[in-house]
Amino acid sequence: MRELNLSEFCDAFHSGQVIAYPTEAVFGLGCDPDNLEAVQRVLDTKTRPQDKGVILIASHFSQLEAYVDKTKLTAEQWQAACDTWPGPFTWIIPKRPETSMLLSGGRDSLAVRVSAHPTVKTLCDAVGKPMVSTSANPSGEVPARDLAQITEYFGDSIYKVDGEVDCTARPSKITDALTGVVLRD
Repeated sequence: MRELNLSEFCDAFHSGQVIAYPTEAVFGLGCDPDNLEAVQRVLDTKTRPQDKGVILIASHFSQLEAYVDKTKLTAEQWQAACDTWPGPFTWIIPKRPETSMLLSGGRDSLAVRVSAHPTVKTLCDAVGKPMVSTSANPSGEVPARDLAQITEYFGDSIYKVDGEVDCTARPSKITDALTGVVLRD
């Protein structure tokens, strides 16, 4: 496994490249959430419809505060999310009006996760913000769990960060913070 080069990663992130990186259960495809051209490249690379939206993944909640409005949640709703983080739990939280509809799939809410994965934490801390996260696979294919699958799917068209995923784990549970409805278990 090649050692993580944070300077190279930061250059790729800031220049708008699509980045494959390990998460708890599968590799993710991501980019800078504030670079909408890069977000569109992620969607195009994955052949994911815009109305599906993406997840923002972070090393701690403070990186997500510019994108979501936790004041729209009750103390209990907010605590329910906090009790699962950091970890493989994604929450749908009302978004701030200035958060791009490209990130939210046109909805008034955004999927967010505070990760416990050491590589995700290192990457997000290196750029000081969250990253877009959607499973690293063309839509309809099995999510990649290693760099060989990433290369099979995308060749050399994206920047790759190596690392471990828990191949026995399932993709993150997704819960709507307002309603408590589990959208993916």
